[in-house]
Amino acid sequence: MTTEPRFELRDHTADIGVWASADDLAGLFAAVADGLAAASCETPERSGGERFSLAVTAESLEALLFEYLDELIYLRDVRLELPVENEIVELVAPGCEETEGAGEHTDEEFRLEATARGLPLDAIDAREIKAVTYSEMRIERVEDGWEGYVVFDV
Repeated sequence: MTTEPRFELRDHTADIGVWASADDLAGLFAAVADGLAAASCETPERSGGERFSLAVTAESLEALLFEYLDELIYLRDVRLELPVENEIVELVAPGCEETEGAGEHTDEEFRLEATARGLPLDAIDAREIKAVTYSEMRIERVEDGWEGYVVFDV
């Protein structure tokens, strides 16, 4: 049975934490990204904004999550749009059997391609998330899927 990826915002000293879970790793990454959007704006608009694509690479799974979230924050600042409705198009994570493309690449490069809808910041009341941190970051396989935790500097 497939369950919907989910996230929870958690208070953290002077920061905000996002705990997420999903059946698969791609769902976990998307859920954490949706948590980032929720930490920025409690009730984002359901319409408006164009979808855009992004891609990142890294040397480890945790670094890939960091780079993905960091790129979303960067694109928010450059595009003046809050990335919402995050979707992972492709996730390659060597050593994680379930990921699409795992084992096809011998260079041990972790990579991700994703899309998001850019919600114009002038259309919402958004709190600024300054940065993603490695502080307390974790990604782990659990009995029924994947769980992760990320702290954002606000």
